[in-house]
Amino acid sequence: MAIINFEYLKDFLDQKVLLYNRPQFIENDPICIPHSYDRYEDVEIMGFFAAIFAWGQRPTIINKCKELSQRMDNAPYQFITEHKEEDLKQLIGFKHRTFNDTDLLYCIDFFKRHYARYSTLETAFFPNKGMTVEGGLNYFQNYFFDAPDAPSRTRKHIPNPLRKSACKRLNMYLRWMVRNDKQGVDFGLWKTIQPKDLICPLDLHVERTAKKIGLLSRDKPDWVAAKELTDNLRLFDAEDPVKYDFALFGISIEEKCIIDIT
Repeated sequence: MAIINFEYLKDFLDQKVLLYNRPQFIENDPICIPHSYDRYEDVEIMGFFAAIFAWGQRPTIINKCKELSQRMDNAPYQFITEHKEEDLKQLIGFKHRTFNDTDLLYCIDFFKRHYARYSTLETAFFPNKGMTVEGGLNYFQNYFFDAPDAPSRTRKHIPNPLRKSACKRLNMYLRWMVRNDKQGVDFGLWKTIQPKDLICPLDLHVERTAKKIGLLSRDKPDWVAAKELTDNLRLFDAEDPVKYDFALFGISIEEKCIIDIT
């Protein structure tokens, strides 16, 4: 691990946050999908799908989300809560990488059951105050698959920390739903947990940058690594450590290189 000049590194990353945490970032990122909706529930639903689909090329992810929205008549919440059995035929044949229509139909069923009881997906992750992100993600997987006909194949799309997963896509979704810094990127819809409680999404780009600049030492990109990185980012900003997700991701994917700052 590189030896870090703390003050210099903090200033460097803060500048990168300012560069990438702004509306111009949205257009080419999957977060543009929930940003295309005004209804609270539509933002939650399409934010979830955009996050779950977020592996591979960003243009493909965005296009598949748009395709899914069109299959739901561009009104996800209304489709989910009011559809008839016949309407589900519109979803048959949908596929994004290993996510297929079996997975999709179960997601639709879960959302319908959940919204029949609650007004927000926040309660699917954090039914009680005082929960941690780790506890919330573990709870969500158990809750998501509580139906007796839940397909086992869908479990690979909904990981949890108990199985050591870094849960990178779900952590990204939580960032979108929880952070609200008035910059116009993240939504800040959920209030049960605070930005300081979030865990940094540990995707390939974030991992690469974090290792290069000495913020991550663990070889395996698992839950322990995600917590290690987040703990180190809290040294720079204890109240909003995950804002540095913008910096670490942007340095890798937008600049196509990592600047040597040590």
